[in-house]
Amino acid sequence: MKFSRMLAIPLRQLYLLKSSSARIMPLIGWVTIDMVLWGFMTRFLSSLGQTPYRFVPALLGAVLFWDFMTRVMFGVTTAFFEDVWSRNFLNVFSSPITVAEYICGLVTTSIGTSLVALATMVLVATAAFGLSFTPYGLMLAPFMLVLFLFGIALGVTAIAIVLRLGPAAEWFVWPMPALLAPFCAVYYPLTTLPAGFRWIALLLPPSYVFEGMRAVVAGEPFHAGGLAIAFALSLVYILIGYQIFARVFRHAIKTGLIARYSAETLN
Repeated sequence: MKFSRMLAIPLRQLYLLKSSSARIMPLIGWVTIDMVLWGFMTRFLSSLGQTPYRFVPALLGAVLFWDFMTRVMFGVTTAFFEDVWSRNFLNVFSSPITVAEYICGLVTTSIGTSLVALATMVLVATAAFGLSFTPYGLMLAPFMLVLFLFGIALGVTAIAIVLRLGPAAEWFVWPMPALLAPFCAVYYPLTTLPAGFRWIALLLPPSYVFEGMRAVVAGEPFHAGGLAIAFALSLVYILIGYQIFARVFRHAIKTGLIARYSAETLN
């Protein structure tokens, strides 16, 4: 693997951002709206009676971390879509770049874009609604790592779906975080879910993350074993996602689909 070829992917995205300020909107605009909307919601809930529940760190913090994972996923998929929309995907792979280098380039791009989004969310939530992670310190780092890894796994799997079905299948990608959110116990404890849904939740790393985060916010001990399971599951999903993309890419090469790639086809 050559880092120069890998870094060409995020470099292209940097040039795109530089040439079009409209591309900055998805990085900071939507997450700012989310923070403001949920920030006022938590403020309203906190004003209802003398409840001891800490809505700002528990609910607004959960929204921030979920949005972070979503931005990680979209960081991968959007960089891929830029190649698709500009009909540049075939050009990329007419170069010596390998599949592994291309995926690593997408991941590197996602790191940059998700960090910008995270910084924006923390700034808005802290300045406007008093959300502070200082009492928890580095304790939250493992939770963020798991969400980052799962976001990468989702992103790689999503681009494999689009590569196999065609660019019009991108509409299957955008709703993925929303479809998973009910099973990941982002906004409520896992015990709220019906028994059948809990089995699905136990297969999703974010459910362990948000259960553990709620325990930390409440001052309760959380099970490190659950976080270890979430980390292992995330790594497994990344490997599965990469294998799916690699197989779909080989299929596209073998069948000539990669040369017929257009926004009007859905094969």
